[in-house]
Amino acid sequence: MDRHVPRLLYVCTPGHTRDVFPPAVYERLCANFDVDANPGDRYSSEQVEELIQGADALITGWGAPKVTPAIMEQADSLKLIAHSAGSVLGLLDDVVDTLREREIRVFSARRCIAYNVAEATIGTMIMLSRRWIDHVGNTRGGGWRNAEFTAGRQGLLGATVGLVSASAVGREVIALLAAFRTRVLVYDPYLTDYDAGALGVERVEDIDELFTASDFVSLHAPSIPATQNIVGKRQLDLLRDGAVFLNNSRGSVLDHDALTEAARAGRFQIALDVSTPEPLPADHPLRSMPNVHITPHTAGTGAYGYERIGETTVDAVESFFGGRPFDGEVDLSRWELYG
Repeated sequence: MDRHVPRLLYVCTPGHTRDVFPPAVYERLCANFDVDANPGDRYSSEQVEELIQGADALITGWGAPKVTPAIMEQADSLKLIAHSAGSVLGLLDDVVDTLREREIRVFSARRCIAYNVAEATIGTMIMLSRRWIDHVGNTRGGGWRNAEFTAGRQGLLGATVGLVSASAVGREVIALLAAFRTRVLVYDPYLTDYDAGALGVERVEDIDELFTASDFVSLHAPSIPATQNIVGKRQLDLLRDGAVFLNNSRGSVLDHDALTEAARAGRFQIALDVSTPEPLPADHPLRSMPNVHITPHTAGTGAYGYERIGETTVDAVESFFGGRPFDGEVDLSRWELYG
């Protein structure tokens, strides 16, 4: 009897495939499965609805259309959704109950994005604590050494680093911080003492304590109702002079009005890769402050993480259809914590 070869409806565009699937990895996917690949333009939800019947898995990525209840009605054979990108929140939030009821499994390559965000976080910590941007501006303007940018500065080595959330990104940051002999504090109501010990960090129960004690504070919390404006005036006022404050998570976790007020004092350095709204208006005061450094939501970019998106996606699909567990599974029972 012929073995059934699972059919994969692959809705990623050729551009996405080039970005995150190394040629050998994509060829492996096509060799082992019946891949119904997107020939070009971005699919609409209606097109996926027409094509999903008989598909054993749906492969999505950046720019993939939202999975709608109408799609799920036609998805008579669907067993797996594999998302070759990060968050699945906007992709699947209308069909989560259906996925649970039908025990359809979900994979996300968000940890691969976390590698890149963690690298950007560490790089930004070093850059701002060493005041490299200020030094470059000073020398470019004809100056040389400026004591304001050098005297008594706490670099990352030996610092106390506070992380808000032990998310996928937060855990990658923790791993990289090990090279810098840091003391790491983590505020995360879902982090157990056991997990904190395994990660080699100190769990703090009060976010104010983290802001008071840290030389660096980095936000890595998801955008969920419980984290809305979790950082505001009270916490920012507790930051010590000369500290470095970063947000590479979601703009909604930070009160931007409070940050604007705190930034005007110039007491600490600020890096934002995300904001609310995004982008900030052209005349927003945060854009022009010398101690505020804004990047256009690029922390997640990078060849290392991108290439592993395709690898881990194909690994997950192969493992699933081989009856094996796979890394990167989305726990649908904890959906409310994804954001």
